[in-house]
Amino acid sequence: MEIKYLLCLYLSFSIVSDQCHGHRILGIFPMNGKSHMMMFEQVMKGLARRGHQVDVVSTFPLEKPFPNYKDLAIKAALPKFVNNMTYDFFQDVTQKTNMVQFLAENPGNIICEKGFETDVLRNIIYKPQKPAYDLVITEIFAAHCFMAFGHHLKVPVVGLSSSALYPWGNDMVGNPPNLAFVPNNLLEHMENMSFWQRLYNVLHTYYYRMYFNYYTSPQSDMIKKYFGPDAPGVRELEHDLALILTNSHLAINGPRPTTPALVEVGGLHIQDDDPEIPADHLKWLNESKDGFIYFTFGSMMQIESFPKPVLDVLYKSLGKLAPIRVFMKAPQPEKLPPGLPKNIRTFTWMPQLKVLRHKNIRAFITHGGLMGTQEAIHSAVPMIGMPLFADQFTNVDLYVSKKIAIRLDYADMTENKLDHALNEILHNPIYRETMKKVSEKFKDGPMSPLDTAVYWIEYVIRHGKTALRSPAVNMYWWQVALVDVYVFLTITALVIVFVTVKIVRFISKILSPAVNTPHSKKVN
Repeated sequence: MEIKYLLCLYLSFSIVSDQCHGHRILGIFPMNGKSHMMMFEQVMKGLARRGHQVDVVSTFPLEKPFPNYKDLAIKAALPKFVNNMTYDFFQDVTQKTNMVQFLAENPGNIICEKGFETDVLRNIIYKPQKPAYDLVITEIFAAHCFMAFGHHLKVPVVGLSSSALYPWGNDMVGNPPNLAFVPNNLLEHMENMSFWQRLYNVLHTYYYRMYFNYYTSPQSDMIKKYFGPDAPGVRELEHDLALILTNSHLAINGPRPTTPALVEVGGLHIQDDDPEIPADHLKWLNESKDGFIYFTFGSMMQIESFPKPVLDVLYKSLGKLAPIRVFMKAPQPEKLPPGLPKNIRTFTWMPQLKVLRHKNIRAFITHGGLMGTQEAIHSAVPMIGMPLFADQFTNVDLYVSKKIAIRLDYADMTENKLDHALNEILHNPIYRETMKKVSEKFKDGPMSPLDTAVYWIEYVIRHGKTALRSPAVNMYWWQVALVDVYVFLTITALVIVFVTVKIVRFISKILSPAVNTPHSKKVN
């Protein structure tokens, strides 16, 4: 009994001691993208569970209090799209905007400008923080101005990317992108690239890097405006990062070279902490003895706003599946056209991971968002992908190449095409079998993605911002690519060849017999 008491006392002391030695961490995530915040919130919660005090600046405060987690809510700089993006608005945006135009409209610059004007961030800039922060965590996407808080507070900065790293991210930590076999994540998935694909990959990557740097350069002026004229510019701050954590994974994105300062934590947001499925919906799912298909276009789109011909195709094709059921998200179901098939049940919101893990689920119809598709892979549910915009096309094409999904384009979708896709995903065993293998690989690791993220963040706090940094960060591109070495070797080889030729010619001239001998006189 005494031993048990001493053991409990020791464990309690250890936990309290660990809590007392927790660090104070500032998270700055002003971009109001719900899918992005899903990852960032879980990182900050993971740190809070470890006993660190985290202060989180965002437009998405927690609905319920969480120990050691303090929300510093700010007003969104950009419109919020949560269950309110209509088909017409989506068409207008996607038809007029590509990535270059997206950058040209300066969303990152707007977020920086509006963010620095908030009282929350002004207080952190101009008022001494007691106790002091030990680390700053911010997003790697478009608004890199907030890295200035690390320089201002004299602490390391960790970057989070809610997708695989964009073309402009590798240089920040000296990561070798190796464009020979790694397509950048703005391109469609390509395997075993041909010469022309590799050429396009290189040109595309450097093109977008140049444009990103050009359009985000005004952030340097904003930094100097709020932090003083001697503050470093945004490019200098990018190269001062201690660590980047990306939402990519070997099982999905494939092998690629990474420096220690770039750590893949794909699937980190997958935590079983959602509320339970509402009782009436759960009863319906449990009673779906022939199985059900889960159908959602994510947190933004309103499927009920799609054109009637598209919805007619969905109604006809999905209605044929009975007795297989369809569980479909519709934020405003009353706006759906009449005639909804009896085997379709709608909902406005659902704890998605719990639905994907339900024993009766057979397939997932998705727009191809990274977070949701990673949850499907984790749950081993094969997919039909209908990409709408952004990285969804790349994601779905990647899954198609792995035989875990079928792609359909809503713009030219017909009843026959959807019938065929549904029949394949439900009855062709290759998709479920392959998905099981990919899922096992996705979940196989020495630590969970969240534990991996927390470990390396704490590593940076313990050992400083240069502990993981590659020497390549401080080198010119031509030094990293060994251009100077290859040029030197080429010139040296040419000089050796030139000298060798000269020596051979000289020796051969000496050793050869005289050519110009006098002619004998002709006798008359």
